[in-house]
Amino acid sequence: MELPLDFLVKMRELLQDEYEAFIQSYEEHKAQGLRANTLKVSLDEFLKISPFTLKKIPWVKEGFYYGAEERPGKHPYHEAGLYYIQEPSAMAAGELLDPQPGEKVLDLCAAPGGKTTHIAARMNQQGLLLTNEIHPARAKILSQNIERMGVRNAVVTNETPARLAERFPGYFDRIMVDAPCSGEGMFRKDPEACQEWSLENVAICAARQLDILEYAGGMLRPGGRLVYSTCTFSPEENEGTISRFLQEHPNFEVEAAHVYEGFDTGRADWIPEAVASIEKTVRIWPHHIQGEGHYIAVLRKTSGEEPGKRKYAKPLTDQKLLKSYFQFAEETLIDPPKGDFLLFGEQLYLMPKDILTLDHLKVLRPGWHLGTIKKNRFEPSHALALSLHGSQVKNKWNIGKDSREIISYLKGESLEAEGTKGWYLVEVDSYSLGWGKLSDNVLKNHYPKGLRWAGNR
Repeated sequence: MELPLDFLVKMRELLQDEYEAFIQSYEEHKAQGLRANTLKVSLDEFLKISPFTLKKIPWVKEGFYYGAEERPGKHPYHEAGLYYIQEPSAMAAGELLDPQPGEKVLDLCAAPGGKTTHIAARMNQQGLLLTNEIHPARAKILSQNIERMGVRNAVVTNETPARLAERFPGYFDRIMVDAPCSGEGMFRKDPEACQEWSLENVAICAARQLDILEYAGGMLRPGGRLVYSTCTFSPEENEGTISRFLQEHPNFEVEAAHVYEGFDTGRADWIPEAVASIEKTVRIWPHHIQGEGHYIAVLRKTSGEEPGKRKYAKPLTDQKLLKSYFQFAEETLIDPPKGDFLLFGEQLYLMPKDILTLDHLKVLRPGWHLGTIKKNRFEPSHALALSLHGSQVKNKWNIGKDSREIISYLKGESLEAEGTKGWYLVEVDSYSLGWGKLSDNVLKNHYPKGLRWAGNR
């Protein structure tokens, strides 16, 4: 790999005796990781059924390395949301945020969804997860990953940090800021990041990160935790950004993060006017562990002003509009979802508890998507299927992961089947995968067209 000359000069000056070991890491194969989705499968269960060669990632209990020749992204279990493919070092940020069930959590720069789905698993469908991405195309990918992993308590927005900060002052218990950065830590994984790198871009990123932190800090409640992470080595974007933020906001302090074996601490000697506590932050180096480069700072908000009166989202009150949904639920589901319903056009959702009004915000997913109501007919969503278990439906069709039938289903083909007429939850080895509708010994395929497998897989 050909690395930028200015980058090499900079890293030699920073690392000195470690520079050669650092450069040598670029000649080694990148580490590949996946994280079991405990919303759908327990860790013990996952290890029993996994078709991959797994090795534990030390700093995250759900994380595993997999073999270089394996392709977990092309397996039916991936489509069922049993795991998320994620770079191993990146998993440390979710671990250090340590979200709890029932809290209100914000992931501010969330696409494609690795950290968001990690947070969601730790919240165990309880509380509110607001997950945001400013770029529309990436926000759609984020929303799809929320769906695939069976997350019920997430709201997905496509907004600027400034717009969210106006709506949610002092609201969140925990906030993840995985800040846009110069991407130095991803050169081995993403050659495009290497080609786009420049010293000028490092300076631009550092200024933008400080703005994002400013807005994020305003949305955190007093006593709340904020995790700032980047995938760059640049001191300007790491220790520099955090030091400037803390100097401007004395009501924040650095919390000592757990330093796992192989992790390093922040470097006060690499920037002018570093705050004394900067060495409590974390650096992850590719020549010290199996993973790419990362920086993580854990901040605590010690005080802040009480927000004014809040305006909460209003649920749907006209239950007559839900007649077709209730009929579907009675025919298909055991103990149907309950809560505050919301109609977004023809789309029916259940809103997370305590969500503020989303009026005038760009919203892709205002909660748990149940399905579509049109002309007094209800069609269940893919999101509903992936968030259910076989014990929650009256009819299910289970297919083995190695069968020809599972490939046919994922390609969108109808299946021969016998049974009661109606909606069926299609499963792979008893894990929910999608919907089918049985009639006249044919299970009509309702796997989404945009997700269907093509060709020989």
